[in-house]
Amino acid sequence: EDEQIVAEIMGRRFFPEFIAYKPWEGFHFAGHEIRITEATDCYGAVVWPSALVLCYFLETNSKQCNLVDKNVIEIGAGTGLVSIVASLLGAFVTATDLPELLGNLQYNILQNTKQKCKHQPCVKELSWGIDLEKNFPRSSCHFDYIMAADVVYHHPFLDELLLTFDHLCKNDTVILWAMKFRLENENRFVDRFQTLFDLEMISNFPSLNIALYKAMRKGRMKA
Repeated sequence: EDEQIVAEIMGRRFFPEFIAYKPWEGFHFAGHEIRITEATDCYGAVVWPSALVLCYFLETNSKQCNLVDKNVIEIGAGTGLVSIVASLLGAFVTATDLPELLGNLQYNILQNTKQKCKHQPCVKELSWGIDLEKNFPRSSCHFDYIMAADVVYHHPFLDELLLTFDHLCKNDTVILWAMKFRLENENRFVDRFQTLFDLEMISNFPSLNIALYKAMRKGRMKA
């Protein structure tokens, strides 16, 4: 079953027949052809398999996870694929990442959502753990969903990442997080994450070494 679903997920990706002046990859999600421009010299400007897993879940579980008119933030949006799919499914999306990635992120989102979405997504800078209250004040920012794909890997900002999840998450916020398991140090982040949030694995793909989680604040998952 794992291999069958993984084949379907990866089958959503397609490549251009001719080399364009800008390298891009194509994807089929939410009834649309999505073209993503990448930059191979930066981790954050490449589409990783975790993003495809999360997009596939959003599309195939649209009744269980109805995004229409929901307020969604994606952290570590990278190329913007997850944000684009969430937008095409009816959400009001804020796509965030580091300042150096915002240009490519904005380009991809505009190219793939303009006049196609109920709510035009916005792009904002978010450096994990920095100026959170200033840029995303708790009193006025309320997100129904926080989405993250492949934000845990070998980088020195895991403490700041956990702080960011904590700051953005209200009592009724649902976190959807796709994670590829790599090294033990990063894997231990899951244990630390569970000190603040109840965590439920909703999909697991051993052949990709990727798990998809749903999380809420402690004590809220069953409420």
